[in-house]
Amino acid sequence: MNALWITAALLVAGFAGWPVTALVFRLARTIDDKADAAKAAEERKRAAEDPSADVTVDPRPAAGQSVDGELTAASEPPPSGSPGSEPVAPTQRILRGGAIIGILERLGVCLAILTGQPVAIAYIVAIKGLGRFAELKETPVAAERFIIGTLTSMLWAAGTAAVVKVMFLS
Repeated sequence: MNALWITAALLVAGFAGWPVTALVFRLARTIDDKADAAKAAEERKRAAEDPSADVTVDPRPAAGQSVDGELTAASEPPPSGSPGSEPVAPTQRILRGGAIIGILERLGVCLAILTGQPVAIAYIVAIKGLGRFAELKETPVAAERFIIGTLTSMLWAAGTAAVVKVMFLS
């Protein structure tokens, strides 16, 4: 019977953790969006109250319109062979394989707690952090997502393992 509960705990911790992590990411994005909107509103308010910020810039005239007695011409698009003519593709995806790594992390944390080896969690975190160090160092957004995802996954797995251990394996 213990094998059944251990298997159930591993399945719940490993595979039901992704929706929980996705929900936390969505909540974090909502909080960030609200903070960005509040910051933009504050900047607009400050700009509206600042008399030195009352500077208007005339829009660029359309082709053929006269500006101070001179005709303007439309700018030509770059030739098709030039580097600026194609959209720039991102050079790297941020945190590739995160879903698979997250499942493995949750399975490892859950197994460590169920077997009474919580020190193994430190190894899991160390391996994950060292493996992602270069990506995290270059992009602060990736580092923030890494921390949020790791903490959410670990808390979910630890909570699942603790509940199963206390309720069914004691």
